[in-house]
Amino acid sequence: MIKGVIIVNNHGKPRLAKFYQSVENEAVQQTVIRRIFTQVAQRPDNFCNYLEGSIPEWGDHIKLIYRHYATLFFVFAVDAQESDLGILDLIQVFVEALDKCFENVCELDLIFHSDRVHYVLDEIVMGGMVLETNITSILQAIRDQGKMHSDSLTKTDTANSTAQIRSQLGVDYKGEATDNSGTNAWQYHW
Repeated sequence: MIKGVIIVNNHGKPRLAKFYQSVENEAVQQTVIRRIFTQVAQRPDNFCNYLEGSIPEWGDHIKLIYRHYATLFFVFAVDAQESDLGILDLIQVFVEALDKCFENVCELDLIFHSDRVHYVLDEIVMGGMVLETNITSILQAIRDQGKMHSDSLTKTDTANSTAQIRSQLGVDYKGEATDNSGTNAWQYHW
């Protein structure tokens, strides 16, 4: 199970922190982020991208699997059951999805569009379990969400749209259903 996903810059500033296993409060979350950053940042780039760490809030035998891209560390904290290579591939998929969404993603994109970053992550991981690894499916879901967002922002004339809805439903302005002859369609004829 994935315990948490953390993106921090080279100076230890968190740019994304998503915890899938409960951490008590914000002060403890900051301690966890600091502890993870300390363990990952001190390793040279030529070392492997996995290390077994001890995060007391999550117990022993926690693996930190990470990638260092430019100024950012993408860190997944997982339990011993997860595949190291599988999570490393998942990080690659996550970064590729972000790169496609933001067209050359950078640290500022993560800061100013954190809602979209969380949405991308939610398409890949939910509740600590991997949902999707197919980049095409992930990008299609993101495009669909973007389309729904832009459609919700378009302004239409509400009076016109109300009239259109009423005519489609066959309801006149008094709230009574009518048929084509103009008589009340809900009236029973005995």
